[in-house]
Amino acid sequence: MNVSIVSGWVPAVVKALALVSLVLAVDRRHGRWRRQLAVGVPVAIAVTAAAALVATFASLVPSDFPESAYGWGVAFVLACWLTVTGWSAGRAAHRVVSVVAVVLALVATLGTVNQESDTFPTVDRLVTIDPENMVGLPQLQQMRAQAAATGRLPSQGVVITVTIPPTVSHFSTRPAYLYLPPAWFAKSVPSLPTLVLLPGEPGSAADWSGAGDADNTADAFAGADHGVAPIIVMPDPNGYATVDTECVNSRFGNAETYLVDDVPAYVRSRFHAATGKGSLAIAGLSAGGTCSVMLALRHPAVYPTFASYSGFSSPQYEETTRAQTIDTLFGGSTAAFDAHDPTVLLGQGRFDGMAGWFEVGDGDTQPLAAARVLQPAAARAGIATCLLVRPGGHDFDLWSQALVDSFPWLAWRLGLTPEPRREPATCTTP
Repeated sequence: MNVSIVSGWVPAVVKALALVSLVLAVDRRHGRWRRQLAVGVPVAIAVTAAAALVATFASLVPSDFPESAYGWGVAFVLACWLTVTGWSAGRAAHRVVSVVAVVLALVATLGTVNQESDTFPTVDRLVTIDPENMVGLPQLQQMRAQAAATGRLPSQGVVITVTIPPTVSHFSTRPAYLYLPPAWFAKSVPSLPTLVLLPGEPGSAADWSGAGDADNTADAFAGADHGVAPIIVMPDPNGYATVDTECVNSRFGNAETYLVDDVPAYVRSRFHAATGKGSLAIAGLSAGGTCSVMLALRHPAVYPTFASYSGFSSPQYEETTRAQTIDTLFGGSTAAFDAHDPTVLLGQGRFDGMAGWFEVGDGDTQPLAAARVLQPAAARAGIATCLLVRPGGHDFDLWSQALVDSFPWLAWRLGLTPEPRREPATCTTP
């Protein structure tokens, strides 16, 4: 179940079998294959091209959508064509092969997209969407009771799913995931600080605990520090109305208010999280990284510490232009956009006492340029910063490693552990 499906033999075998079954699906009787392919290939290309145009103009796929996926899309449509046109006259074995060709071509298409995004790195992550150490509320209570009775903390933390009431924001959103470290189960519950982790776009609240490996990263940290780690909240910032709110209050709902007011209040009231100054930090990947910087700059008293992993320089609704983003999210108001643009906010005043971590892959062009603009701008504005450029791209290999890299620094900034003796990043103080 831990076999990789983004590299190694599995993707290669799937694609090879898809091609073989596609060839075998062609009806070779009495020259029918010529007619099948003469019509089927142009139809497959035309259908795939039309779908690609619609998806691009409707911003249904990212700008870095792999071109090879379109090639496999052609193979999938062609397999469907061969199955339909050869079904009535085909034998049972040929029909089976045709259906197999359709299935394998679809798997190869989706697998190519997954290889680019690294969302599901293994078979286990593909079939198990929920976090690895997921428990229900009854089991959580049992663990609390057992720890209280024995005085022994569990060997690892757990992840639960919670519905955070949108008391202030009235934001209609999906359930969140929440990681509780072993120390939380102590008989006298400590007031642990909170780290909020935001997914990208498109993305889900489960991404950080899944492909991002956040709970295992926290467990490894806690294992070296007597079970102590931050509480981690992984909310859904996008809700039901769109796949991308950019974490602002807009016609899609009050996402910003939800993340700034409702999420911290819920964790503090329900899980005894720390309430003191500096007890909250926010981090995110891709669009979630952009959100983290923006929310911290707009609400420094709430989130004085932030981390951006492959974030962008300013809000961008899906893959649209700046003008389209302003129209969609800010009702056409450039002033409202500027009030949420980190590049503008950093030039408008000082942010003394804040700290930010920027990490990005050296092959990730746009986020790399953004980090090289935002980090020095943040330093000039009085923010203590760390910048780390690693080999890599815009994927979970980079993001999961970025969390590992920054976790000791985040724990220190949250007042949980002493300052790390050294960091993999280049860090500066104002």
